[in-house]
Amino acid sequence: MTAPAPALPGDLEGGLRRLRLGAMRRLAPELLVTAKTQRWSPEEFLRTLVEAEIASRDESNARERLKAAGFPVTKTTDEFDLAASSVKPATFDYLRSLEWIAARENVCLVGPAGTGKSHLLVALGHAAIDAGRRVRYFTAAELVETLYRGLADNSVGRVIENILRADLILIDEIGFAPLDPTGAQLFFRLVAGAYERRSLGIGSHWPFEDWGRFIPEHATAVSLLDRLLHHAVVVATDGDSYRMKEARATERSTPKKKP
Repeated sequence: MTAPAPALPGDLEGGLRRLRLGAMRRLAPELLVTAKTQRWSPEEFLRTLVEAEIASRDESNARERLKAAGFPVTKTTDEFDLAASSVKPATFDYLRSLEWIAARENVCLVGPAGTGKSHLLVALGHAAIDAGRRVRYFTAAELVETLYRGLADNSVGRVIENILRADLILIDEIGFAPLDPTGAQLFFRLVAGAYERRSLGIGSHWPFEDWGRFIPEHATAVSLLDRLLHHAVVVATDGDSYRMKEARATERSTPKKKP
């Protein structure tokens, strides 16, 4: 049975705790034993400790960014069925590269329900988190509700700026419910605030020429789309609903009960 590594001296333990070097504090006792046994150089020992601390902080930061994003589910680009999708491979590769976030471009996914818009939006959000980006996810209804709460206590400007701290803001299900004039203006304020500063990813089953169906004022709809589409990758998804295809496949594979 291997004896436990001796504890660090109290002053060193206290110093690492004060500096919030948790991974170093946790790993140092064992690494000291290994370093002495294997005759590591001081540089090798220090490098190992520093790399462990960096890796630990990167993992912690990624967990915090993932929690702050507010994704409803976990999706990845590897899980996206490109062969069954109408998204062109070259477009998919560009989206997955995340170069559009650095360029402050928007991604607009438009098409019928069940054609992969939400999956792709969330998957791109997860990829951005993994790449060290800050992401926020909303459905359109959640976003407008959040902005309305800010309007109620006169903090809507701060709410919008807080959302815009993210590098990528994802807004799904645009047009599922009509917006009243105030909601449309709040939505416009966010899009205008993000214009050429942050990347937006949006999903809607309405083609852009029909956005007047759920945005009550024509001028607001035109101004919103003008800013949204000026620097944008537009992807029109098409085909049968993935969910309907899965439901039909499940129905075919389920044994029929005998009467």
